[in-house]
Amino acid sequence: MAIEAPADELQKLSVKDSGASNGKSATNGTTDANVAEQSGEDSDDDADVQAPEAAGAAKKKKNKKRKPKKKKKAPTEQTDPPSVLISQLFPNNTYPKGEEVEYKDENRYRTTSEEKRHLDNINNEFLADYRHAAETHRQVRQWAQKNIKPGQSLTEIANGIEDSVRRLVGHDGLAEGDALKAGMGFPTGLNLDNIAAHYSPNLGNKTILQQSNVMKVDIGVHVNGNIVDSAFTLAFDPMYDNLLAAVKDATNTGVKEAGIDVRLGELGGLIQETMESYECEINGTTYPIKSIRNLTGHTILPYSIHGTKSVPIVKSPDTTKMEEGDVFAIETFGSTGNGYVHEQGEVSHYAINKEAPKVDLRLSSAKSLLSVIKKNFGTIPFCRRYIDRLGQEKYLLGLNNLVQNNIVEDYPPLVDKKGSYTAQFEHTILLRPTVKEVISRGDDY
Repeated sequence: MAIEAPADELQKLSVKDSGASNGKSATNGTTDANVAEQSGEDSDDDADVQAPEAAGAAKKKKNKKRKPKKKKKAPTEQTDPPSVLISQLFPNNTYPKGEEVEYKDENRYRTTSEEKRHLDNINNEFLADYRHAAETHRQVRQWAQKNIKPGQSLTEIANGIEDSVRRLVGHDGLAEGDALKAGMGFPTGLNLDNIAAHYSPNLGNKTILQQSNVMKVDIGVHVNGNIVDSAFTLAFDPMYDNLLAAVKDATNTGVKEAGIDVRLGELGGLIQETMESYECEINGTTYPIKSIRNLTGHTILPYSIHGTKSVPIVKSPDTTKMEEGDVFAIETFGSTGNGYVHEQGEVSHYAINKEAPKVDLRLSSAKSLLSVIKKNFGTIPFCRRYIDRLGQEKYLLGLNNLVQNNIVEDYPPLVDKKGSYTAQFEHTILLRPTVKEVISRGDDY
């Protein structure tokens, strides 16, 4: 999920038993019993012999009917669409690691340092949660990449992705507080063409994906508040290939060069240099690919998609360093337009303002909605569809009141000029004590 660079900083820039199953008993009738009594001792002896034989026969019959219950085998592969819990596919928290990259230069010692290994080992729960979220992200997005086709509605696509995430982590988010345990790290972004970020269909949206669209798919998955933020771009016409290649290459440059002690402004320059070495011919016109200078990557904190550090995608005088323990979303955006976005369009993304002022809310609908938001989303971003699925109705007045009082922040779509095309690729990296782990890396990107 993108973060918009502050306006005042832009001037400094260089451009997630069948036991008794039949119920029958073998009993002798009263007539048989009378005959047995009149026949004397011999008959009694015969009865004594026959009774255990009959009982033995009945026991054999029962034993024959008993069959051991077959134990259900644990699933070993994912379904289509995804529905098998990731925790069943990878029991005992043995989730796949991301791409591990050794540090360079003066930080090379970290790979073999006993002290750093110890620090790494005490983070087992944190790493298990992050890898759980990352594997969920990989499986859902790879299913989405194969199944998203022109002609589908954006609502169908968003619901398909989000329902799959919820199934795989085992939390549907409908019970109060369930979405805070695991699920969506933010609303799925489905940003078409010149829309770079923060667009997700609201209830009733009729937009249909077209063959000519370039769609950014931005997905967040969290487990216990540990958010994996990763995005890719889909295009169905090869004339956009260079645009996508430029942005993917720029993101991989950022991922490759990121590390402990790296200065963020310098990293932005390397990303920009890679991005702007490309151009793209669209309908006979050649366009230079520009880094969108007022969008940045960012750190990720528990239950908070935007941390305190930003990763520019153009050269910047920012001397802030990446540090051990940081979690970064390295995301880059390229455009055939101005390389600058502005807010425009219907809002879908919202989040609690962590620094909200104390306000005496007079609107009862605002009070009740705020309670729902806090109990179900906390500080995790949400969208109107998420409120709808909780059964809330006629809440827009209350939501707008919360925005007006700065208790909830709204995030309008971020767009470049009309007629331009934008692309996005993004990975989440963990700057562990011993190695850099590209936690969201997959075979796809």
